[in-house]
Amino acid sequence: MAEPLPPTRSRIPGSGLAKGLAVTLRTMTKKTVTAQYPDAQPELPPRSRGVIGLFEENCTVCMLCARECPDWCIYIDSHKETVPPTAPGGRERSRNVLDRFAIDFSLCMYCGICIEVCPFDALFWSPEFEYAETDIHELTHERDKLREWMWTVPAPPALDPGAEEPKELAAARKTADKLAAEAATAAEAAELAARTADQAAQPEPPAGGTTTTSGTTTDETTGTTSGTPEPSKPSDPQDGAS
Repeated sequence: MAEPLPPTRSRIPGSGLAKGLAVTLRTMTKKTVTAQYPDAQPELPPRSRGVIGLFEENCTVCMLCARECPDWCIYIDSHKETVPPTAPGGRERSRNVLDRFAIDFSLCMYCGICIEVCPFDALFWSPEFEYAETDIHELTHERDKLREWMWTVPAPPALDPGAEEPKELAAARKTADKLAAEAATAAEAAELAARTADQAAQPEPPAGGTTTTSGTTTDETTGTTSGTPEPSKPSDPQDGAS
């Protein structure tokens, strides 16, 4: 047997209207919080989804972002180039070179899938949102424009104590150390070449180990001296008279 329903509470006619008017009166007495944009810029969260920036050096033209985009608003063009071997006897390699990377923000729905699927961290969110245009064709940003948005990307949060160094920093530090070592080796080679050139430009000593001084030649091996003796001075006649 079903239990009887509890008796309904009688409502006073007009109670809903009174509550609504009370909310309106409380709101009218509070200070307004309207931001006078654009004179006052809004304070956006640090990871706001404003516009997408491209870090072109990390892009390998893998096409994952274009394939995963649900709106098909990413356009990528590339060509292949042959890279010579880095070591003697090595094999030549081919790599993709980026020709065009464009995003049509009139179609983009800011889902962020392209940024999440990028395996090489080439796409980033920027909090900038002031890029409205009067022509819809101007909302297609090419790679030069996307590169400019990278300067507005905020820095990532600090790592936890004891966390591993990001692979990008480790790779950049390794490359910088390699370039510094190559520069030091080139400087040492240049200094050695200059020192050798200075030594070659100096005159060689005479053959036979002889030295000449005041018309007299001295043989350093035997210690003998040969040459024209110096003429004697004429005697003074006054010396004999005395």
